Amino acid sequence: MLPLDTATLKTVFANASRKVVADITLPVGFDTIEWSALDYLGWVDPKIKRRSYVVVPVDGEPVGIVLRQADASPSHRAQCSWCRDVKLPNEVVLYSAQRAGAAGRNGDTIAIWVCAEFQCSANVRKLPTMAYIGFDVDAAREERMRMLRERSAGFVAEVLASR
Repeated sequence: MLPLDTATLKTVFANASRKVVADITLPVGFDTIEWSALDYLGWVDPKIKRRSYVVVPVDGEPVGIVLRQADASPSHRAQCSWCRDVKLPNEVVLYSAQRAGAAGRNGDTIAIWVCAEFQCSANVRKLPTMAYIGFDVDAAREERMRMLRERSAGFVAEVLASR
């Protein structure tokens, strides 16, 4: 993940009005984030119920998306669409994002199942179990990290597609 400062962070949101951006509460410990351990930055707004944010590198540039958590909880255990960890230590929730541009202003949204507290980067960095003799666990972990970056950037591309 690309290191961000407060000023830059407030300029990268693609699907938010100036009012929404002005109301963003930074994540706890923002100044001490270990950027190299993240594939994207995601956090839940502690002041605005059910609002969350993600900042994802897309083509080397950070793009921010405002998310809204669904009111209902899933009736079955869901799998995160980004990290796809089958041994999740956390809950997965449905987030929706208003599309960017005119489509978003007209109410068009897109939804995705993601780890409730955006723990995907930590999940994909865990060493997988040895599947067979000679299995390269480091290569498997690198592949999981690559796929997380690809899936999260793909979601952002879907949000931006209506521009």
